[in-house]
Amino acid sequence: MTVGSVASKANKIAIVTGGSRGLGRNTVLHLAARGVDSILTYRVNRAEAQAVVRQVEQAGQRALAIALDTGKNATFDAFVEQVRRSLSQWGVERFDYLVNNAGISHHAPIEETTEQDFDDLYNVHFKGVFFLTQKLLPLINDGGRIVNISSGLTRVAFPGSASYASMKGAVEVLTRYLAKELGPRRIAVNTVAPGAVETDFSGGMVRDNPEVNRMVAGATALGRAGVPDDIGPMIAALLAEDNRWVNAQRIEVSGGMAL
Repeated sequence: MTVGSVASKANKIAIVTGGSRGLGRNTVLHLAARGVDSILTYRVNRAEAQAVVRQVEQAGQRALAIALDTGKNATFDAFVEQVRRSLSQWGVERFDYLVNNAGISHHAPIEETTEQDFDDLYNVHFKGVFFLTQKLLPLINDGGRIVNISSGLTRVAFPGSASYASMKGAVEVLTRYLAKELGPRRIAVNTVAPGAVETDFSGGMVRDNPEVNRMVAGATALGRAGVPDDIGPMIAALLAEDNRWVNAQRIEVSGGMAL
């Protein structure tokens, strides 16, 4: 029996980076609701990640959490080997979906951004996405899916976000190239660009600062800031077979922000 036929008889499996909190956590839970098992990564908070694993298991699916700093490329080979062993324990050799979600925030004008700030953003948001995807490609099933998380800030310039948004812009270009080069393997690759969402990202700025929340709501056609439940279901749906013909697209999920 071939690897592909083994995988086709099993649940679909997703790898979601930064899956212990925020949009990543919400994505993992909505994938579980659709019958998808997940390998989720976390950077430091193992207890938080294990709580997500328990929620997935309560939904009747499998999950496991692996520590990974997506800004440290030197750790990727060891991570891929952990993934390989974990898949083997689940009785398969490959997985189906990759969601490059892990990220860090940064808010400073261009003239105040340090080289270290820039390098940290680059390592996590672009270099990390590029090389982690590269190293995982041999383990992704043909016909699989990749979703890279971008930002509404690549479309709308908001002062203080130049470095962060530039990295996300690079990811959007990478998405199109991945779609082209992985086309022969029938792997669809898309970008999801959330608008401002109420999570703990950026220190919970949108969620916890009433002034920022009102500003976001006023700039959004649907009249409020986003919440994780606006994003996770969309990513889960995009990975599903119903959307197999969506490829190389940037899909903004912002409620119509800054129209």
